[in-house]
Amino acid sequence: MFNRTLAPESKHIDEIHFIEPLKQQLDNGISVFTVNAGKQELVRIEFIFENVNWNPSKPLEAISVSHLISNGTPELSAREIADQVDYYGAFLQTEYGADQSTVKLYTLNKHLVSVLPILRSILNDSIFPEQELAIFVQNQKQSLQVSLQKNDYLARKTFANALFGDTTYGSNIDAADYDAIKREDLLAYFKSAYKPENCTIFVAGKFEEAEFNILNSVIGGKWSNHGQSTVNQFSFTETRGAELLIEKPEALQSAIRMGTLGITRKNVDFAGFQVLNCLLGGYFGSRLMANIREDKGYTYGIGSAVTSLKDAGYFFIATEVGADVCASALTEIEKEIDLLKTVLVPEAELDLVRNYMLGSMLGSLENAFSHADKFKNVYFSGLDYGYYENYIQTVKHITPAELQQLAIRYLNTENFVKVVVGKK
Repeated sequence: MFNRTLAPESKHIDEIHFIEPLKQQLDNGISVFTVNAGKQELVRIEFIFENVNWNPSKPLEAISVSHLISNGTPELSAREIADQVDYYGAFLQTEYGADQSTVKLYTLNKHLVSVLPILRSILNDSIFPEQELAIFVQNQKQSLQVSLQKNDYLARKTFANALFGDTTYGSNIDAADYDAIKREDLLAYFKSAYKPENCTIFVAGKFEEAEFNILNSVIGGKWSNHGQSTVNQFSFTETRGAELLIEKPEALQSAIRMGTLGITRKNVDFAGFQVLNCLLGGYFGSRLMANIREDKGYTYGIGSAVTSLKDAGYFFIATEVGADVCASALTEIEKEIDLLKTVLVPEAELDLVRNYMLGSMLGSLENAFSHADKFKNVYFSGLDYGYYENYIQTVKHITPAELQQLAIRYLNTENFVKVVVGKK
């Protein structure tokens, strides 16, 4: 019988094991990375395409193609595509990111041979019907109109534009950009981006030689798209000390977003900076939560994050607070950052963060899909599994003094971009 008056004994995490993918190649040159694991007859296949041909005057080309790619081919309407995929119990999903666009298929193994031809048709023959485009534009404009009323959305949008300007990371989209979308531009982008030489396939689930042969026979042949393309590449200059206020006199809450350009996964300090971020605002027990939420009661939630993109990294703190305490919240945030620079982190607090971060890493590796996701993170950063080994060792062994030096090096609040939407 369990004694439920006693908490379970805590244990340190010694090792975390990763399933490394098998690399293969289709006949047309597309690289395929497979995490073959799991007992269920289920597979996820992701077709990932680098975003290309960035044009600041047409900022919605890539995201519009990603949204509309499964909305019609010469043979199948959007409804017919959805019905056929649904008939086989499969699921088709598209995702747009700042660096890559993804077409994702979940299917039972026994239906792979039936569903893949539908996907091949989408990747080769999508026509972006005018009617579907008109519906997309109308829906997106309505969604944008609603979002622009939200302080946190405005803060996020303004902050990104201040850091990254008119690039995929920070473009300041408005309704006129949706009105300017033209079908011929989408077709041109589709032909340039969705082609074998710009594609990488990631497979996760039960995927043996027989399934690979099906994939190769359906997808490994000649594709119809061969447009010219240049993979997006950006460089940025830090915006130092910008303070941006979007005033809303009637606001009851103010959204705060502050931060700076930072480091990417390739930097040797990145893992240590993730530990520092976790201490400051990266989990529910963080210092910002303890101060701004639990002690002061200024907000329901506050957090910080460090993000690594292909061409840039950045650090930010975000919250919404009562409009009457916005200035006080900003002061307290800076106080917490200053404490990290001047006072060593207690070992007990650091041990709690170590256990949280290692436990989160272990918990994020629950199936073949999550193992594939971990590989994608390092693959698109130009790294290998040595990154995770370094991350684990850093979390286990980083010292309070090293964290203090990282805070001094990277958390200079005088250089932060500070955005407030509401009342300051």
